[in-house]
Amino acid sequence: MTGRPTTSGHRAESENRVQITADVDRPDKILLGLTARQLAILAVPALGLWAAYALARHHLPLPLFAALGAPVVLGAFALALGRRDGLGFDRLLGFALRQARAPHRLVPAPEGVTPAPAWAGRDPSPPPAPLRLPPRSVGDDGTVDLGAHGVALVAEAQTVSFSLRTPAEQHALVVAFGRYLNSLAAPLQVVVRSEPVDLGARVAELRAQAGGLAHPALEVAALAHAAFVEDLAASRDLLARRVLVVLRDPAGGTDAPARLRRRAADAATSLAAAGIALRVLDTAAATVALHGAFDPWAPPRPPGLSPPDALVTGRAITHDGAAKPASAASAANVVDTAEIEKPGAAP
Repeated sequence: MTGRPTTSGHRAESENRVQITADVDRPDKILLGLTARQLAILAVPALGLWAAYALARHHLPLPLFAALGAPVVLGAFALALGRRDGLGFDRLLGFALRQARAPHRLVPAPEGVTPAPAWAGRDPSPPPAPLRLPPRSVGDDGTVDLGAHGVALVAEAQTVSFSLRTPAEQHALVVAFGRYLNSLAAPLQVVVRSEPVDLGARVAELRAQAGGLAHPALEVAALAHAAFVEDLAASRDLLARRVLVVLRDPAGGTDAPARLRRRAADAATSLAAAGIALRVLDTAAATVALHGAFDPWAPPRPPGLSPPDALVTGRAITHDGAAKPASAASAANVVDTAEIEKPGAAP
């Protein structure tokens, strides 16, 4: 039998509802709406002022002591209650002190910075410190070894034209994306980057293919478009937006790449409902992405190069013209590691 629920049923349902905060990592409020960290920050100057007043109460009147201690109290309240960009002033102050004490000159030297020889003189400025970055290496499966921070997998996501959709479609995209975010149980980072675009290859391709078009008018239009693109690249700084999704496994281990692959497959399935295509980057693409993150304006790394730690084998030509294996030629005077033809020799 069906019917309209009673008022008591509505009252029981409303009493059983519990509101859960969206920020599950928010610290608990202990006293007077303050967290334990805020209470500790306020307790330290309060105890210090109380001890100072107990020692100086026979020498300083209370109004004068209150005037002297007012800046300390105001500073403590600002440090405990102030926030900027979601961070408390106490954390920002700690970051500033750590930045001030940290070396300001860093060089890529994992083995350590070698001190200058004695004959070079003494440099009064502080010596540089080794630059230690989380990425250690990129594996053959595209995973990035982060050392103590685990293993990461980088994927590229295609953008979606949100503003051109109808309100109903926009709502569906937001709901699909929110459903994926609510299902996360491991760290994930979404990086939106702007990278410079080189249209030289595109312009050369347009001009090379213009002569093979079926009609002369199409050839003229293709050449005009190539000239327009070339002028656009010369007069403006063209940027392309790239969205990277970084999945991280803090535990690491030998099973981490397989777990990251499964998470990437689940992410691709969930984001497909929002019209977002996800593509996992291979070793070469992940290396290029990391290189672009460190120096976005540097020219792209030429394709076909071996990784820096790869062992390159082959034949080398010595001064006497004899071809030796690379390991044997390393002890001799090597001219080049590529094969060199002698003048006048037959190809």
